[in-house]
Amino acid sequence: MAKNKKIKKVHLIGICGTAMSALAIIMKESGWQVTGTDEDFFGETSLALKKNGIKFFKKFSADNIPSRTDLVVLGNFGMFTAEFNPETRRAVEMECKFQSLPETLAVLAKDKEQIVVAGSFGKSSCASLLSWCLDRTGKNPSYLFAAQPIDLKNSGHLDTGKEFVIEGDEYSSSKTDKRSKFLHYNPSSVLLTSGEHDHANLFPTEESYKTTYKKLMAKIPKNGLLVYCLDGKNNTEISKHAKCKHVSYSLDNRKADWYAKNIKYGMQSSFDLTRQGKKVMMVKTKLLGKHNIENIIGVGALLLEQIKITPIVFAKAISSFHGIKKRMELKTKNSKVLVYEGFGPSYEKVKSVFDAMRLHFPKRRIIAVFEPHAFSWRNRKFLKWYRNIFDNVDEVITLPATGHGKRAKDQLTTREVWREIKKHRKNVYFIKSEKEGLAVVKKIIKKGDVVALVSSGPMFGLTESVPKLVEKMFRKR
Repeated sequence: MAKNKKIKKVHLIGICGTAMSALAIIMKESGWQVTGTDEDFFGETSLALKKNGIKFFKKFSADNIPSRTDLVVLGNFGMFTAEFNPETRRAVEMECKFQSLPETLAVLAKDKEQIVVAGSFGKSSCASLLSWCLDRTGKNPSYLFAAQPIDLKNSGHLDTGKEFVIEGDEYSSSKTDKRSKFLHYNPSSVLLTSGEHDHANLFPTEESYKTTYKKLMAKIPKNGLLVYCLDGKNNTEISKHAKCKHVSYSLDNRKADWYAKNIKYGMQSSFDLTRQGKKVMMVKTKLLGKHNIENIIGVGALLLEQIKITPIVFAKAISSFHGIKKRMELKTKNSKVLVYEGFGPSYEKVKSVFDAMRLHFPKRRIIAVFEPHAFSWRNRKFLKWYRNIFDNVDEVITLPATGHGKRAKDQLTTREVWREIKKHRKNVYFIKSEKEGLAVVKKIIKKGDVVALVSSGPMFGLTESVPKLVEKMFRKR
């Protein structure tokens, strides 16, 4: 009789991060015994871990590291280092093997056909849509992206198919490895959305930001495929560093290989997907905004160019796709006032939310509830963002400027952020608590309004309490 195979143990420090929780699920599916710890987390990730039967601790302690741990995956946060974290110190004492998230994922995906989605925005949306389409074809794909899907069971999954869809993050791999995460992967194909300068704390110049993308392009094999957005900033320059086949896409730029014609916007939008001037199919989608139609075109270009899906199956997959949570997610199901939640770590992402609201609801009043949580919104270099970011909304409710990068130098204070917003906005309210926020919403909201909750942070819990308030005040009869 064969001896029982030893079950390997892995402990994830920072397990409730969006990508780390997805990795935890994949590792459990691949046979690892998974534990982890995190503090001050929020959102859907902890629920996803519980749903998948993964035990995690809510306070860091040296006692949390299991005996004979084979691997420790260390999240990319300064407070997780041995200087500050008792679990990391204990793992060092136990001589555990350490890996970063991308190092671990690269091992899990090494025998797969890796499809990497990269860019300064749209990564999670495109990666989840690619995964959904491949799943609908019966290809049993593996995937990992840093957002919670509405249609798929999890944001991370290991399956039997040859394709592995990976959201390729350009951010640093760890505190000791400053390489972009996506440079650990070996892509057979890449979907590139944009090279818009982001993460100024890591890439101080636009040139340094472009350089890491150029390195990714050089990793695509000659028989691989690059699909890039023709209108994405810096993409044309970046794409020249790929030695493989290039295919471009655009919303409606007819110089691209793939683009849309006859776009009709509504609660369900439609358009003709076109390749080099010839209609391939008509597509219908529940997703809002020009950016989402552009994402669909890019995903279609990659799958159809490689004949991984038929036009008929692709159209059916798109029409049944509801997107991912917090990305233009409808939070009210039975209300005359619509409340959407959007993701807002950067100017382009927030602008895409407000632009979509105005595009789809041109005659309605739009109320923005905004939290400048991400470091970029508190970076003095980007103070100019506040001049016009709210141009497409009617009322603005703003939360304090706190969140990531609290120890960074030369960051804006809440007072400075609020003063800048007030320079350019008349209808603006400043709140310091959930109670204040709900009071303002209750005071200003009217029948027929649309509310956009936008942040990359917890928003005092307003993402749950505002929809409840609105459904109570404006319930459909």
